[in-house]
Amino acid sequence: MKRSSGARVPGTEAPSAEVQLSDWGENEPLALLYFGFRAVVKKPDQELARHGLGRVHHRILFFIARSPGLGTIELLRTLDVSKQALHGPLRRLQRERLVQSVRDPDNARQRRLTLTPRGRALERRLSGYQRGLFAAAFRSVGPADAQGFCAVMRALALEARS
Repeated sequence: MKRSSGARVPGTEAPSAEVQLSDWGENEPLALLYFGFRAVVKKPDQELARHGLGRVHHRILFFIARSPGLGTIELLRTLDVSKQALHGPLRRLQRERLVQSVRDPDNARQRRLTLTPRGRALERRLSGYQRGLFAAAFRSVGPADAQGFCAVMRALALEARS
């Protein structure tokens, strides 16, 4: 999102070489999460914008790619959004021929979602940027720290389920 003026909100700048995040005390994990997330979504956001799409579209593509044939209800639960919040972005992905919805042969009332070849290619590029960033970061910190990061994120993900 672009700001209308050139003014910067204090505390939202990327950490410069002089800024020591360790000086942030109990806010360090939050700052690291913010700045790390910003780095992870930067390139995908740029590509999505070129297609007139946003992060919600990427999330939908990502989860359908991981579970081809995913039902709409399962996607709603996974994303933890309302039907109304999913309807517009999912319809847009279908109009763009990135996602297809077919009737479940065992239950005609259920729809199954899969990515089209174009959808698979776009999802691979978007998530590929992110996988590359994580792979490089994990190489730089080593396997023990990479496993520690995954353990922390897993604990946070489990907390979100409760």
